[in-house]
Amino acid sequence: MKMIDMMPDGSEIIHYDKPGIPLYIQTGELSSYPNKRALCHWHEDIEIIRILQGSMNYYVNGQKILLKENDSIFINTKQMHYGYSNQNQDCLFVCILFHTSLITKSSTLYHSYIRPVTECRQLEYIHTQASDQNAGKITFCIDQIAECKKQNTFGYELTACGYLSLLWNYIFEYYSRYSSPAQETEPDLLSQRAMVSFIHQHYSEKLTLADIAASGNVCRNKCCLLFREYAGQPPIDFLNIYRLKVSCDLLTRTSKSITDIALSCGFNHLSYYSKLFLQKYGCTPSEYRKLNLPE
Repeated sequence: MKMIDMMPDGSEIIHYDKPGIPLYIQTGELSSYPNKRALCHWHEDIEIIRILQGSMNYYVNGQKILLKENDSIFINTKQMHYGYSNQNQDCLFVCILFHTSLITKSSTLYHSYIRPVTECRQLEYIHTQASDQNAGKITFCIDQIAECKKQNTFGYELTACGYLSLLWNYIFEYYSRYSSPAQETEPDLLSQRAMVSFIHQHYSEKLTLADIAASGNVCRNKCCLLFREYAGQPPIDFLNIYRLKVSCDLLTRTSKSITDIALSCGFNHLSYYSKLFLQKYGCTPSEYRKLNLPE
């Protein structure tokens, strides 16, 4: 079962394919995620998704996008996002994450072609549908990058970086056509990031809706509205799901008792923890531990 590891500020920890090379290429299925749904998160890296089979719902800063077969989406840096199943169906997709330092070390090229895109706050994502003008060029680059990883030949990262540079050319072309003067990051998005960060840092404590709202400097009603918009779920649900995610890691990586794990993750009652765990993962904590212990 695939989990997303988080930093205290709510950003995802990217486990790159090779240490020192900020590149992650993976072909996977939504069914590898709990309930076919990823956690709401953000990161400094660029993310690109291409749908190979099926479809996927994708949320970016509260905006819902339906990705159909042969669609792709570019997620700009530092955007709150996650994908989840469309009508509980599975989906086969390619996911590429990379840091823009892979494209060029030239200061001139960076300031001319990369920084304008990554610092363009209104360019949150680019959704390319199969029928769009540049769709064929974009999917070709993504497929070639995925094939590089699949073949895993010596130095495949160099070839992948070449296709990333070509792909960036299409991204910059889109930016040049549709961008408007730079804007400041929306206050609501800043509040949401602050609240997600607060939950990730204080999940083990007794937290109330008022605590979460205060961390984002908003009222409780506004807090609920923001979580509905950006994470697609109420703040307390988001908190409990994150607590469950942490407990999964502890179940498989430590020998702590289930009671101690429940308490350390912020659940005051073992029965409540077990009930939520069963609802989320379809098994009890002890069954999950047996199924996922390393061989």
